[in-house]
Amino acid sequence: MVSQKRKTGLLLTGLLFAIIITLLISLNMGTMRIAPLDVWKTIIGQGSDQNQLVLFDFRLPRMIIALLIGAGMAISGGILQGVTHNELADPGILGINSGAGFAVVLFIYFTQENTSSQVFILPLAALAGAMTAAILIYVISWKNGVSPIRLILVGIGINAAFSALIIVYQLKMDPNNFTQATVWLSGNIAGTDWTYTLALLPWLLILLPITFYKAGTLDTLHLGDEIAQGLGTQVEKERLLLLFIAVALAGASVAVGGAIAFLGLVIPHLARKLVGANHRHMLIISALLGALLLLAADTIGRNILAPSEIPVGLIVSLIGGSYFIYLLMKS
Repeated sequence: MVSQKRKTGLLLTGLLFAIIITLLISLNMGTMRIAPLDVWKTIIGQGSDQNQLVLFDFRLPRMIIALLIGAGMAISGGILQGVTHNELADPGILGINSGAGFAVVLFIYFTQENTSSQVFILPLAALAGAMTAAILIYVISWKNGVSPIRLILVGIGINAAFSALIIVYQLKMDPNNFTQATVWLSGNIAGTDWTYTLALLPWLLILLPITFYKAGTLDTLHLGDEIAQGLGTQVEKERLLLLFIAVALAGASVAVGGAIAFLGLVIPHLARKLVGANHRHMLIISALLGALLLLAADTIGRNILAPSEIPVGLIVSLIGGSYFIYLLMKS
């Protein structure tokens, strides 16, 4: 146990160091490159006005958003995998992302406007869509309780239904809104500013501590419903609360960053391989791995074809798909 804690601590320290290094590299790179020394001078308030504008108004808020979404989606996937006892569960497969996406597409379709208040309304719309998907999944899956297998199968069906509805409403949109929805659905954090950070941050500040507090409950649920009940756990009540947390994290993240696939699937899987099945350790490492992966993916997407950009969701899908092909070949 002591060696496992030490291993987790070393890994946590290494990931924090990697995130800081990636942040510094990302601040330096872009259409307008800024030397590392100039980055440091700008951070301490001695840089030029141009460098301050580029770093503090464009790059830094985008990087903070990447860190928040990466952590939120990874934790959401970790919770869903724990609740369903299935390492292939994630917000995308279960229909949570598509439910949130459908709500956002509906909002774009009916408002036809792009105002500053949208930034704060979109997370609420996405949460409503994600909650609608989750309620449908939970109700349809119910049969003297909720079986994890039924939860997965119903979720796949709900995902297909919402994905079809998204396409239907996209085809009804005018060209500008169609383009906005398409770019957003591909997973994109370009154009984000501090307003988006303020819209997303409260969700994570409230929900992540609750998740870490409930890590022991996830460990108990992982033993099976009968054993969990025997240990005094209110299985359905705890499962419902954990599902709500996962849905809220995914919905808020999708609202700001779009439907970024694979993140909630790959990261918990990798974290479990690194630190084991203890959810307290696994969720913390998942949050850091998710933040690091999305930050690195955004840095690559911004620079590999500069001045053009590749949506971060495509980079994550490429990395995630490659990782699972590697696992398949190893197995």
